[in-house]
Parts: sequence; structure tokens; C-alpha cells
Amino acid sequence: MPKRTIPLTATLACLFALAAHAANAPPVQEFVLDNGLKVIVKEDHRAPVVVSQIWYKVGSSYEYGGITGLSHMLEHMMFKGTSNHLPGEFSRIIAAQGGRENAFTGRDYTAYFQRLAKDRLEVAFELEADRMANLVLDEEAFLKERAVVSEERRLRTEDKPKSLAYERFIAAAYQTSPYQHPVIGWMSDIENYALKDLEAWYRRWYAPNNATLVVVGDVAPEEVRRLAEKHFGPIPPVVTEAPKPRPEVAQAGTRRIVVKAPAKLPYVIMGYQAPSLSTATETWEPYALAVLAAVLDGDDSSRLSRDLVRGTEVAAQAGAEYGPHSRLSTLFLLNGTPAQGRTIEDVEEALRAQVVRVQDDPVTKQELERIKTQVVASDVYQRDSVFYQAMRLGSLETIGLGWPVGDDYVARIRAVTPAQVQAVARKYLVDDGLTVAVLEPQPIENGVGPKLVQGGRHAR
Repeated sequence: MPKRTIPLTATLACLFALAAHAANAPPVQEFVLDNGLKVIVKEDHRAPVVVSQIWYKVGSSYEYGGITGLSHMLEHMMFKGTSNHLPGEFSRIIAAQGGRENAFTGRDYTAYFQRLAKDRLEVAFELEADRMANLVLDEEAFLKERAVVSEERRLRTEDKPKSLAYERFIAAAYQTSPYQHPVIGWMSDIENYALKDLEAWYRRWYAPNNATLVVVGDVAPEEVRRLAEKHFGPIPPVVTEAPKPRPEVAQAGTRRIVVKAPAKLPYVIMGYQAPSLSTATETWEPYALAVLAAVLDGDDSSRLSRDLVRGTEVAAQAGAEYGPHSRLSTLFLLNGTPAQGRTIEDVEEALRAQVVRVQDDPVTKQELERIKTQVVASDVYQRDSVFYQAMRLGSLETIGLGWPVGDDYVARIRAVTPAQVQAVARKYLVDDGLTVAVLEPQPIENGVGPKLVQGGRHAR
């Protein structure tokens, strides 16, 4: 069946309605408890639901050799019981209340969340405060969960050729930055975790003065304050030390690696050293890099799809990616898979030609306006999600940018000029800051491909 196209007038009307709601929404409120816990509240009364998230300032970039992946391992263990609740009881209680819950670990944070009816918020607070202070780390449960994490790594990385290639690419692209560590950790580190490692990590980072509580939904800020003080207020702060600075050293030439793994198709990843909003010396540069990524890979009409996939048919798939929101400097990424009859060298050459093009010729005003409209539309639609609103507030606060940065995003993108897009392409998309990884397919034994795993909840 042909795709149905939503009329432009309907799309614009929807955007205007959502934008009007965002503009008229109550302001974000924040306060800090005496023990250092920051609480951020955003009212959204369109539905009688609430999202509660607790964000800890610890992730894989806080780790070091020998304990990589420990933050993710601790995330798993946070569901294994406290002195007040048996293993698995947290999830059972939330489900019995008609809610949903889970957690995730990233490079710069670990976060836990619940989505509940608005009159069940206190249940989430009571449970989260309990495991912030009273987690029980049992040896038998730890050994079982360590095996679960090992299997998760095998399924999600080692048996997925593109994921394996990306992991090795990241390890090569970063030499001194802790972003070189995989979030799940290296297998040898996972297999050698000791319970005392987890206990020390929990005591060091899981404290109110190292956390941010974000609540978005059909709530009253004063009621949130009362509940936060009741449940989190009694937890004492701990002495925390920020991780030592580990900036990436300046790159002095192109790095190349080859990853050999059982796979059907080759794949190339190209990454250029680039600043984030946290590390940029010019505040406009990360926004210009975000626009540049959209020029190359914003939608089906973007340059990589139009020119490499449909035009020259050199690639079966081609993409670009850049995220400005991180604690440390990051990468501007390009990737591609050759079309039938074409080679990985053809794809890399075509990607490089696209880089040269944006360096030599400014993007047109019409192209830039189309891209800005897409970015604004995406931002408006995302703000329509209560969960996404909380995600934005929590992530920006936890990486140190502060949540108000999110309110400036659309205006900053709109302010980007063609000259600025060209300038960041010339400054950052250069060979001296480039790392290239090529997945070189190896025979798949017995005709059976690598095992895949679907995304979803962690095993509990």
C-alpha cells in the first residue's frame, strides 16, 4: 500500500497547538532538600498520570580499567531487594499499582523511572528512597546477576557484528577519554567483579547529594516537595568527589581499524572528534554541528539518502549522527553499508565526498529552513511526551549543563546560519581528527547468522 501523507495544513495546525500548550505550560520549579537532593517539578495536567525519575551522577565514564560496566551492574542489583523489601518486590509493587518502571545506564548517568497514576506518586518515592539508602547486596544474587550481565553482553554486542564493530571503533576513537569504555563493560571485567566492588560503588555514588529527582505530570509542586522531604529528606548525604578530569588528547592523524566478525555485509563507521555543549569554546558550534548532521541525514530527503542510497545507489544504507548533550567531548559520526555490487571503499569515498561538499559550498537557505522546520517539529512532538519532558530535564541537569539549556534548543537551532554550518564542517570534519572502522565479514558457520536480541526490560 502507498504511504499516506498527512496534509501540511494539518501538520502545521498540530504543531501550533502543541507549541501553544508548551508556551502556556506552568514554569519548571526546582528546590534542594537539606541533604542535597535536587528536585525538579514540571506540571502537565493533560492526563492524570505522573512520571518520576531519579538520576544519579554516575555512569560508565566515571569508571576505570578493571571495573568497566560496574554502574550498569549496580543498576541490575538495585532490583534485588533492600532491608525492607524482598528481591523483585519493587517491580511487583509498581505493577500492582498499575504502573510501569525500569532503569537505564549511560556514559554520564544512571536513572530509574516509574510511570503511575498521579495519586500513586508516594509509592514511587517510598520505594526509591528505600533502595537509595538500604540496598542489600547478597553474594548469591550477585553471582547470578553477573552471569545475566555476561549473557546480555554476548547477545547485544559480541553476537551482533555491527554492535561489535561500533564498540571497537569507540575504543579506538578515544585514547584518554573514559568514553572509550563500553557502558556494559568489557567481558573480562564483568567476569571478575567482586561483591565488594559493587558495595563500594553504591556507597560512593548513591546518595541524595549526588542525585536529581525529576517529576513531570499532573502534580502540585508543593505536594511533591512534601513527599520528597518525607521520604528522601531523612537520608544523610555522603562526601562525594567528582571524577578527575580525563579529557581526550588532541588527535594527530587518521586512525584506522579492521574488525573481523561473522557477518553478511561489510560496514564502515567514520568518527570525527567534536566538542559537546559542555566543552565547546564557541557556544554556537554544537548547534551548527547538529544542523550539519540533519543536512546529511535528517530524513529521506537529506543528502545521504538522496545521493548515496537513491541517487548513485552506492550504499544500501548511509547515516550521520551527532549529539551535543554530553559531559565530555564527543564524535560526529558517519556510517554506511555498500549496495549490492559496490564495495566498502566506494561507500567511504562517497561519504568523504559529501564532507568535501559541505566544506566547499554553504548549504542553501531553502535547505536550511527545511531542516530547521524538521528540528523544531521533532522538538515540539517530543515535548508532548511526559516521559520525554522528564528525560530532558534529568539528563541536562545530570551532565552539568542545567535543565534550562533545553528551553534554548529551538532558538539556538533557528539561529544557525549557512556560514556556521560550513565553518564547523571545515574545522572538525578533518582527517587529523578522524577514526575509521571497517567491519570485514567472515564466514558464518553452518549457515547460521549471529544471534540477535530484542530490546526491552532487563532480566530481574
